[in-house]
Amino acid sequence: MHHPRRVKNLDEVIGDIEVRLDEKDEVRELAIKSSRTIARLAGSGIQGMHRGDDVSAAIRDAREEVMKLKSLLDGHPDLFHAGFVENAMQEACEAFLVHAILEGHELPTPKGCGVTDTAYLLGLGDVVGELRRVALEHLRSGDIDRASAFLERMERILDALMRFDYPTALVALKRKQDVARSLIEKTRGEVAVAAGNHELAKKLDAMRGKL
Repeated sequence: MHHPRRVKNLDEVIGDIEVRLDEKDEVRELAIKSSRTIARLAGSGIQGMHRGDDVSAAIRDAREEVMKLKSLLDGHPDLFHAGFVENAMQEACEAFLVHAILEGHELPTPKGCGVTDTAYLLGLGDVVGELRRVALEHLRSGDIDRASAFLERMERILDALMRFDYPTALVALKRKQDVARSLIEKTRGEVAVAAGNHELAKKLDAMRGKL
C-alpha cells in the first residue's frame, strides 16, 4: 500500500523545473544587461550622426551586440519577445536605418538587423523624428533644398508605414503612424515658411538692385 502523504516523483519534477527556471533567470539577467548596452550604443550612435561624427564603430558594436543577444536567447522565445528586449531591438533598428539613410546606403532588412518585423517597423517609425532633426539643421543653415529632400524621405517612410493596418496586439504601430504624420505636417509647414522667406528675400534684393 502506498504511503498516503507521498506523491510519486514530485521532487524530481519540481527539481527539473527549478533547474530550468534558474537557467532562464540567469539568461534574463544577461539579456537585460545586453539590452542596456544595445540602447546605449544606438543612442550614442544617433547623437554622433547629428554631430557629423564617424559612428561606424558604434553601429558595428551595436550590431554585434544584437547578434550576441539573439544567440543568447535562442531557445528562450519568451525572453526574446519580452518588452525590454523588443525595445532595445527597436532602438538598434532606428540607429541602423538612420545611418543607412544618411550614408546613402540601402536599408538593412529585419533579418540583417537580427530583429523581429515588429521591432523593425517600430524602429522605422522613430526614424521620422530623427530625419526631422536633420531637416531642421539644414533649415537653420539656409539649405532649403536639403531640408526638402529629408522631408520627402520622411513622407516616403510614412507612406510605407501606413500600409500596415493590423490590430495593436499584432503590431502597435498606430501611435508611431500618428506621431510621424504630426512631425511631417510640422516640418512641411516650417519648410514652406523658410522657402517663402527665401523667395521674399530674393525679391527684396532684386528690388534694391534696381534702386
